[in-house]
Amino acid sequence: MADKIRVGIVGATVTPGGSGWGANAHVPALQALPGYELKAVCTAHEETAKASAAKFGAALAFSDMSEMVTHPEVDLIAVVVRVPLHKQLVMAAIKAKKPVCCEWPLGADLADAAEMADGAKAAGVQTLVGLQGRSDPAVMHARDIVANGDIGEVVTANLKVMVNSIPVRGDGRIWQGIRKNGANPMTIPGGHSIDALCHILGEFAEVSARVTTRITMWKHEVTGADFPVDAPDTVTAAGVLKSGAEVAYQVASVPQNASGICLEIYGSKGTLVLTSKSLNIGPTKLHMAVGSGNLAEVTPPARYTMIPADLAAGPGRNVAQAYARFASALQAGKTDAPAFSDAIVRHTLIDAMERSHRDGKVIKLA
Repeated sequence: MADKIRVGIVGATVTPGGSGWGANAHVPALQALPGYELKAVCTAHEETAKASAAKFGAALAFSDMSEMVTHPEVDLIAVVVRVPLHKQLVMAAIKAKKPVCCEWPLGADLADAAEMADGAKAAGVQTLVGLQGRSDPAVMHARDIVANGDIGEVVTANLKVMVNSIPVRGDGRIWQGIRKNGANPMTIPGGHSIDALCHILGEFAEVSARVTTRITMWKHEVTGADFPVDAPDTVTAAGVLKSGAEVAYQVASVPQNASGICLEIYGSKGTLVLTSKSLNIGPTKLHMAVGSGNLAEVTPPARYTMIPADLAAGPGRNVAQAYARFASALQAGKTDAPAFSDAIVRHTLIDAMERSHRDGKVIKLA
């Protein structure tokens, strides 16, 4: 491998209507990190590939994914496209024996995700999944506070995730209203948030949930046509962690004035509260109280920040944090950045919530 990790990205495209997550988060993250080089861009069309490569300073442009994944000057493949396309592109990288980063959700469902994870394991391919909330400095600090026993034994936790519904959408996002596509409030803001909770406190032993769709119609912003929605936008769950702590969890896509994300953790010796508009984007604020004292904001120590100071805010912040953590895997073979195996754990929990609603029973997790 070269001195820098040379990345080929599919899904970073310059478009007239405004670029998406690949261009706005992954590209600035990679450009800011000294250990990485954005080497190649792949899009569906040759002209957009060349335009995007020129815009982002990439030396190589591809309109054929198979050519990019096999190119000798590309070390890592980043897949940042619509969720239903993840499997096809990830499996191409795995077939080429290239390390691969895929955005979250890994698959449109648990079965898709498992196929990718199993394929990567069989091929010995190192992986990174886009659960960037784990790399937020406040989340990492909270995890260590709990692990160190600073708030004592965790008794209970409450996680609330309130997001705006965005009922008028164009082609770029309206596909998320279809349940089988796997990109919805339950999996994206909810998935990132419950992953952060589990990263801090540990995994669920059992869960009981209701999973429903409360806003069942959107409008296409160009045509004005009604667009029926069946993707889940409301989750109400209760569960028990393996530690014995009780958890209450709510996700809701609301018409307006969404309050964002709040995670409250109550221990025998103290309390932690994390708040954010988006845990995967950040920034996340952390407050702590010991005993009956008042909550006070806690600034995570500098060791939790692994990115240049000029990338301290914006969509690329936690993406860069995750890439920085992943670099050690490619260099030394081990990392604490989330891999496809971690994505399977999260997909399994989401699947358990759906089965709990469907079957009307508590689901026990391994």
